[in-house]
Amino acid sequence: MEEADQGTQRPDFIPEVGEDAVDAVPCSPCTALTEKEQADLCSELAKVEDEIQTLSQVLAAKEKQVAEIKRKLGITPLNEFKQNLSKGWQEVTTSTAYKVTSETLSQVGQKATTAFSSVGSAITRKLEDVRNTPTFKSFEEKVETLKTKMSPTPSTGDIEEVSDSTPDGEPVVKQPEGTFLPDQQPH
Repeated sequence: MEEADQGTQRPDFIPEVGEDAVDAVPCSPCTALTEKEQADLCSELAKVEDEIQTLSQVLAAKEKQVAEIKRKLGITPLNEFKQNLSKGWQEVTTSTAYKVTSETLSQVGQKATTAFSSVGSAITRKLEDVRNTPTFKSFEEKVETLKTKMSPTPSTGDIEEVSDSTPDGEPVVKQPEGTFLPDQQPH
């Protein structure tokens, strides 16, 4: 394959299409065209490129005019971006693909809600079954017994009596204010 390529000369560059085409590919004799046809085509090419350059200049002037008008109206690039974003979002939300996707996701959400509800109901039923087992009832009774033993019995006396006695029922001797025990002297 390389041997075949060595026999042919390849150009070092590929000519551009556009303004520089005339410079990149000079008007050289072509075997299929006569000299007059080549001259006419070269002339037409130069003319079209000149028109392109004129149109580019007109476009640049129009873009400058648009920028000046927008500046006078107070339209900033950020405002334009917001408008384009809003318009794009509106186009997306009104598209068929968005509507189909939205409906599908809504249906999936409804099915997921139903499934979670079913799982919750199943768990509730299972917990009720566990609660009705003899082992759980025995455990519940032990907890209730422990709770009863740990909670204080309500007193029939008034609040003063309860606050002025120790847990074993002995009265608390109050110390007069401003007096201190030997180990409680202020420094």
